[in-house]
Amino acid sequence: MEQESKHRWDKTNRWGEELERLKEILIQTQLVETTKWGAEVYTFNNKNVVGIGGFKNYFAIWFFNGVFLKDPKKVLVNAQEGVTKSLRQWRLYSKDEIDEKAILSYVNEAIENEKLGKKLAPAKKEAIISDFFQNQLIADLELKKSFEKLTPGKQREYLEYIDTAKREETKITRMEKIKPMILSGIGLNDKYK
Repeated sequence: MEQESKHRWDKTNRWGEELERLKEILIQTQLVETTKWGAEVYTFNNKNVVGIGGFKNYFAIWFFNGVFLKDPKKVLVNAQEGVTKSLRQWRLYSKDEIDEKAILSYVNEAIENEKLGKKLAPAKKEAIISDFFQNQLIADLELKKSFEKLTPGKQREYLEYIDTAKREETKITRMEKIKPMILSGIGLNDKYK
């Protein structure tokens, strides 16, 4: 018995026909089909605009900057409320729900938004310096100067590393570990980048 091949982004392998229909619609646009993260993603000028995939109970079209779409049909949802900022999904539950004209309207609007450069700027994270870390900087002027030379992102990595320790002993151990790194101008996670 030949095993049915599994689609990479149709985890239940149940939406093949529906996803093929969406592909037929999307190739009518200016978008270029590519594969990212195991899913079909459609780009414009190498920028992600739309993706499609199958899930357990539905198949979906997602718009990477869907937050800017007008959504006259009220079909777009935020898949992870409070986590996802700009991505929006259009969930479909049967082949009968595929409305080519409406889908093309949404996709073309998404392309126009991409051409206009619409995108959400990431929220700036405010660095919070704990009393423990602040006291370490006050006690060691060389450490303070080296810390201030680090980029805001690297500073935040160190602050979070110290701040997530619950016990004072752990904070001290962590501080001993990172002090030479800070003095050398090295970021906490540089070796992973």
